Amino acid sequence: MPESKKGKRSAHAVKPVIGWREWIRFPELGIEAIKAKVDTGARTSSLHAFDVEEVEENGLTLIRFKIHPEQRVSRPTLSVELPLLARRRVRDSGGKAEFRPVVEAVIELLGQRWPIELTLTRRDAMGFRMLLGRQAIRRRFIVDPGDSYLAGKRSRKKGSLKKRSSSERSEK
Repeated sequence: MPESKKGKRSAHAVKPVIGWREWIRFPELGIEAIKAKVDTGARTSSLHAFDVEEVEENGLTLIRFKIHPEQRVSRPTLSVELPLLARRRVRDSGGKAEFRPVVEAVIELLGQRWPIELTLTRRDAMGFRMLLGRQAIRRRFIVDPGDSYLAGKRSRKKGSLKKRSSSERSEK
């Protein structure tokens, strides 16, 4: 194997591993847990949003929107207001293109916190309220497509995460 490939492979070994779906936190938005599909085929992350409106405040363009962080239910409803970064043309999984607002929010996964860009769109009919795209996880994690919730499972206590033990992971 060429030296550059070896070096690259060993650099990957030190990165934490996440599964194809994970519970994510948005600490600054008050979201303790939202189930996200880790989608390496999607460039940008996407968050379920509705009642999206653009407002001007003190010369700044803001996006106000509501989200339902829980899947298959309409409660709780959280109202969010973030600065508009851009509008991007995005193709959905069916190939249909739409212009979506782009915002930035801080997420937390496996104890790491960092800002990511999110496109906002209705995801009511989708299996996940959030897609975590490859830009958000780039240079941070390795994805194991055969495993889930490596960062922890959501406990019955709303919003809190229970860390998976190594024995639970090896039982798979």
